[in-house]
Amino acid sequence: MQLQQTEHGSLSRPRSRQIYADSCAVIPGGVNSPARSFAKLGLTPMIVASGMGDLILDVDGNEYIDFCCSWGSLIFGHAHPQIVQAAVQQMQFGSSFGIATEVELQIARQVVQLIPSIEKIRFVNSGTEATMTAMRLARGYTGRPKILKFTGHYHGHSDSLLIQAGSGVASLNPLATSKGVTPNTIADTLCCPFNDFAALRAFFSSPEAKLLAAVILEPVTGNMGVVPPEPLFLQMLQQETKRVGALLIFDEVITGFRLGITGAQGLYGITPDLTCLGKIIGGGFPVAAIGGRRDILDCLAPLGHVYQAGTLSGNPVAMQAGLKTLELLQQPGVYEEIERKAKRLADPIEAALRDKNGCIQRVGSMLNLFFGVKSVRKREDLAQLDEAMFAKLFNYLFDRGIYISPSAYESWFISHVHLDSHIDYAVDSILSFIRGM
Repeated sequence: MQLQQTEHGSLSRPRSRQIYADSCAVIPGGVNSPARSFAKLGLTPMIVASGMGDLILDVDGNEYIDFCCSWGSLIFGHAHPQIVQAAVQQMQFGSSFGIATEVELQIARQVVQLIPSIEKIRFVNSGTEATMTAMRLARGYTGRPKILKFTGHYHGHSDSLLIQAGSGVASLNPLATSKGVTPNTIADTLCCPFNDFAALRAFFSSPEAKLLAAVILEPVTGNMGVVPPEPLFLQMLQQETKRVGALLIFDEVITGFRLGITGAQGLYGITPDLTCLGKIIGGGFPVAAIGGRRDILDCLAPLGHVYQAGTLSGNPVAMQAGLKTLELLQQPGVYEEIERKAKRLADPIEAALRDKNGCIQRVGSMLNLFFGVKSVRKREDLAQLDEAMFAKLFNYLFDRGIYISPSAYESWFISHVHLDSHIDYAVDSILSFIRGM
């Protein structure tokens, strides 16, 4: 790859600075999602012009190897020819109808065939909408008010889930909540530390367990860094929710179709009652879904009395892109190749961090570096997280044309199209940074 840099090593970005300054006059913070602001990184946010494969190009002509991949959405990288073709062909016949189309049936059948726990599926437009619908559905199905979530797990920005959350809200507020969310709104949202068997047993032995509609979690977290479940933790959750008559909701907006063709639930052998999907199922377009048992999904309107609707739900362009992505993922050797590339990136870094105050955690093609801690099992382990060191790493890599997710709390992602030469360049750069710590 060729990097356009100044003689001092820092990337020249005058047009990015100007566009950002102009955007701040008409867009709050100059961005339409807080994590894009680079608020704790001391940098002007990136302003992207285009992407191709594993590279993105900014408006100043600087090229970056992309290890964020639209926050995990682009498992086949930017502008994959077959996905682009599927979307463009649909646009020639119309891009939005607000009416049912055949492609919705086609992709629904694909998901139902691929993920055993999903018997029916309803498409929505964002992960936030999917988790919001899942909670409403769980409450409507069970007739109970309480939802249990885990500290550090992020399920979008609906009011009742913005409590002890991960992702950008964790950087915004140490309590990981948001102003504007009233105490009454979150009164029925309960929190428990992730991977804490004793705390979970105590909750399920309490009177509140009888009021529980559902437990929602990221089976592998991607919003407080990559944190896998402890052995048997998910099994315990499944047993306890079943015992008290509550539903188990897997938020697989990130992990769905990333950790395998059956997601995290296939990887760990768990059958949730409801699953939230997003990102990859849209092939780069804004798509999400709620799927699960037939008897639960049939509570949604128009069959049942749990209301959900959306003008752009099941948008045909997004459905075509998602359908093509699922077809590509089923080609032989796809996940094996992504795993090989993830190991190529992670293994040398893991070795280099053994005698340093940091660690790398990886599950499949999700990974990230933690500075200041040697292992993370739950959000409470991040009390000593060194965000300042992460900011230094981000700046160091950014100057060298390497773009990682711009938060110490977010996962990095490997795509099928990352070149070995680009991975090796990133490894050499990260090892150089570690040696200088």
